Amino acid sequence: MLVWCIKRQIALANAKNLIPGLTCFSSPLTRSAGMSSMAEKKDVDKDKPITRVLFCGPHFPASQIYTREYLEKYPFIQVDDVPLKQVPDHIGNYDLCVSKNMLFDSNVLSRAKQMKLIMQFGVGLEGIDIDAATKHGIKVARIPGDATGNAASCAEMAIYLTLGLLRKQKMLGEPIGETLLGKTVFIMGFGNIGIDLAKRLKPFDVKIIATKRSWPSNSEVLIPKAFPTQNGVLDDLVDEKGSHGDIYEFASKADIVVCCLSMNKETVGILNKPFISSMKKGALLVNIARGGLLDYEAVVQHLESGHLGGLGIDVAWKEPFDPNDPVLKFKNVILTPHVAGVTEHSYRSMAKVVGDVALQLHAGKPLKGIELVN
Repeated sequence: MLVWCIKRQIALANAKNLIPGLTCFSSPLTRSAGMSSMAEKKDVDKDKPITRVLFCGPHFPASQIYTREYLEKYPFIQVDDVPLKQVPDHIGNYDLCVSKNMLFDSNVLSRAKQMKLIMQFGVGLEGIDIDAATKHGIKVARIPGDATGNAASCAEMAIYLTLGLLRKQKMLGEPIGETLLGKTVFIMGFGNIGIDLAKRLKPFDVKIIATKRSWPSNSEVLIPKAFPTQNGVLDDLVDEKGSHGDIYEFASKADIVVCCLSMNKETVGILNKPFISSMKKGALLVNIARGGLLDYEAVVQHLESGHLGGLGIDVAWKEPFDPNDPVLKFKNVILTPHVAGVTEHSYRSMAKVVGDVALQLHAGKPLKGIELVN
């Protein structure tokens, strides 16, 4: 399946308006590139307006399929998807847009004459020019990962990659693998995914150390609503807490480093030569956040020297990923094609959020269940 995914990514690599650094993963359910679902709603009073929702591109087809299923009993909401190249020609007819892999620059946004909201089917908004959207009077939003199961799905993928590296998945049984038991795990970025990861790691009897831009003043870790606990907090989830300035010290203590950071101007390339050099010799590095956090040359150099004990990534420095990339020659590298959040649970939950927002827009109600960024 992995080989098929990478080949599919290569085939889609020349698509215009594709966000650099984001995957083009799609399943065999994907429609052909020339097709779109532009069928008009039936049995609708023509005098009453229809709220139109546009999904950009055929990739991750479950996103639009599940959203249609959720909204099928509401004939006044129309859900379409069109190929990426055709989005600029059709976007002017829509009220709400789900960007997925589409690059929204000022030129595309200027054509969105009746657009009220552009949102991501997830949390990443790096493909949307938010300033330009604001200029054109268009709101931009992401779906919070803690409320949909996306964070939980990503946390599970992090554990999957970690266990694969520890058990030397490419050579299962030879040499003998290791266990998580007794390891120290450094979680870089203790947001929704980091919290979910820590909750799932605790039963493995590991020591968890974590860094975050700022911790609550009472030194307690706030837990998202998706995980209610007594008094709404859990103060024993992390064994040692630190700030961004402590990342090198924490890296030197960890057997496994899991990067859960959001990508911005401060974090681009943060997994660089100084950072990886500060890690224990033989420690593992896992990244389920964004590929741009990795410094490719530094990673390859430390894999070649043997200092880096293994690399597990769901995101790469360049996507679609080149199946001939030299990094794949290493037996201690495991790659998945940017699918950490692609699960039935998270996609059904996010489809419900998109559907509910479409209904709110149609009714002229305040938008709930999303995080507006402008």
